[in-house]
Amino acid sequence: MSVTASPSGIFSISGRLWLILLMVQLTNMLFGMTITIANVVLPQIRGTMSASQDEVSWAITLNLVATAVATPLTGWLAGRLGWRRLMFSTVLGFTICSLLCGLAGNLESLIFFRIGQGMFGAPIMPLGQAILLATFPRHLQPTAIVLWGVGAVFGPVVGPILGSIMAEAYNWRAAFFIIVPFGLAALVCIWFALAGHTEQKTARFDWTGFLALSIAIIAIQLILDRGHRLDWFDSMEIVALAFAGAISFWIFIAHCLLATAPFVDPRLFLDRNFAVGTVVAFVMGMLTFTSLVLFPSLLHDLRGYPDSAIGVLLASRGVGNWIAFFVIVPLTRIAPRVSLASGLAIQAIAGFSMAQFDINLTSWDIMWTNIMLGFGQSIAFTPMTVLAFATLPKNRITEGAAIFTLMRNFGSSLFISLAVLVLLRSTTESYSTMSETITAFPGSNALGQLPNAWRVDTMDGLFRLSGEIERQATMIGYINAFHLMALAATAAVPLALWMRAPPKDS
Repeated sequence: MSVTASPSGIFSISGRLWLILLMVQLTNMLFGMTITIANVVLPQIRGTMSASQDEVSWAITLNLVATAVATPLTGWLAGRLGWRRLMFSTVLGFTICSLLCGLAGNLESLIFFRIGQGMFGAPIMPLGQAILLATFPRHLQPTAIVLWGVGAVFGPVVGPILGSIMAEAYNWRAAFFIIVPFGLAALVCIWFALAGHTEQKTARFDWTGFLALSIAIIAIQLILDRGHRLDWFDSMEIVALAFAGAISFWIFIAHCLLATAPFVDPRLFLDRNFAVGTVVAFVMGMLTFTSLVLFPSLLHDLRGYPDSAIGVLLASRGVGNWIAFFVIVPLTRIAPRVSLASGLAIQAIAGFSMAQFDINLTSWDIMWTNIMLGFGQSIAFTPMTVLAFATLPKNRITEGAAIFTLMRNFGSSLFISLAVLVLLRSTTESYSTMSETITAFPGSNALGQLPNAWRVDTMDGLFRLSGEIERQATMIGYINAFHLMALAATAAVPLALWMRAPPKDS
């Protein structure tokens, strides 16, 4: 069953379409809340579970990897189960896993349930996006995507605030429990909004291509997550992962080119807009969650901010998102490529501004750079989506949306691991370099005369000096990670010029 609206304007949209839009917004918000809630409580989880920075980041990266791996199943599952059954079952599983995350007794079980969250949550965004693109007429699609984006923005804004308040009042477990009521509300909305969308169809699924790509993605992610700890290719585990990943990726490419009905149809990438849009989606994924992973530990460990303050500061990104809503639709209709390029450029400026921080950064520094980052992301997201699917046939939209979301999620997980790697290596190297300039001989220190609190001839002074060097070295690590984020956004700006303007039809 397909629902259409009159082409006369947004006010002619039927009540069923508004209900579908509300349902998609609510499920989108639920997914966004989970990502940001987990980020805010990472410092508490790290302390409770006695985990290191790179170990606790697995709760984020492996969640995103699971989402990326399971996302391509969306189109096949939508055909086999229908929109209603798929959306209802995926949100139900997502809600149950959220409850189990709060009940986790150790880091391993928490990561396992976070993987479950990612797998069940994978269809939420691509299916919601496909439903909107399939039910709204083309001239209303920018407006529908913007309204859909309200849920995507509201979730990351509400998530840090609710999560930090619950974590500070109780503990990090309460931050996961707060997701459950929202999940139950979403289930009710799904049941009524998609009442007429229960049709099923038999569809073949290319398990060979899917498994090959999944193994390749998991291998790459594990190499980045564990390489630093295992000393890279001096470890047989890393060598085995690299070999398995390379072979799997080769099988995936060969299979896609030779199979009659491959998992990823290479012909999709003959559409220039979709091909370039997928690359831009990968970069946008790299920029979406990286700062949300970096800032909580930065503010908690180096500046001593309480959880509630961290949540509010991270939620300031939503202010930029909301401001962008006033200009997204006209910009997307008049000059979508300019809007996309501008959004990426604004994110690059925000990243370079974050890279100018020092150990004495203020709350205002965090707020205005996050507002700018949120504004740039919203300015870029809608035209990126509209341009990527503008010339794709309607019967390929669900398949395309799954690949599109896969690349965005994989970009997020990959870049988070890369940013954490840069943070750890830069911290270690900076600590070593600065420590070399400190000696026990008066007047020979590169820093000049040290204050009495840092006297190197006493154990207390040496301990305090070592702690300060570690703080400064860690700050350098964060600065280098922000530089990496800014460079990725800058490199993506020219891609907007390669995309064609959408056709002028209704």
